[in-house]
Amino acid sequence: MIVFAGVGGYAVTRTDAAAATYSGRASWYGSQFHGRKTASGERFNMNAMTAAHRSLPFGTRVRVTNKRNGRSVVVRINDRGPFSGGRILDVSKAAANRLGLIATGTAPVTLQVLR
Repeated sequence: MIVFAGVGGYAVTRTDAAAATYSGRASWYGSQFHGRKTASGERFNMNAMTAAHRSLPFGTRVRVTNKRNGRSVVVRINDRGPFSGGRILDVSKAAANRLGLIATGTAPVTLQVLR
């Protein structure tokens, strides 16, 4: 969806985030945060398919694909981060395990916003 809005005499064009695709590095977080409150207010569960992103709305579902091995998983955004430079997503330990990035800690990924 494209939204046009008049602001101060000029048009602003915004592409809906639901059509967005991103590339960058992902990392993971696990037991040290298990049970703590996330930015959304829910408790972090390292065994759930969740992730942290700096700006996507809470509840957004994102397909994450590890560019190194082709593995992918769908996660739900429920936290804010990552706060380490050069990273675009922190996934739960369960998601990291399915993506094959437990041992390496980080991996190049593609994110496809599903909704």
